[in-house]
Amino acid sequence: MKLKQVEKILDATVCTNFPYEDIEVSAACGSDLMSDALAFGEDKGLLLTGLNNPQSIRTAEMMDISCVVLVRGKEPDESLVSLANEKQIVVMRTDNLMFTSCGLLYEAGLSGGKIPYASS
Repeated sequence: MKLKQVEKILDATVCTNFPYEDIEVSAACGSDLMSDALAFGEDKGLLLTGLNNPQSIRTAEMMDISCVVLVRGKEPDESLVSLANEKQIVVMRTDNLMFTSCGLLYEAGLSGGKIPYASS
């Protein structure tokens, strides 16, 4: 799914200032705990979080995540946006709850990925 679609589905506002429309994501992870995001997120994915500080960008950078979506109407501060621009990580914000955002993206076809320790 392209980030332009994510923006539309979530009725989100893009807070960073570089081209993002054609960036593709293949999975999403919703968490306010960055340790959970590190454990369960997927590379080339999307992180939905209410954690409104540079730690969310640092986590995304470590995981090669393309986009961080701040949920629950969180407004990113300048330090978060500046770091995201520097690292070329898209930041969006939406007024939707995390549950609603994840549901909307799932309904539109974006998966949650695989649980790394799940047995077959």
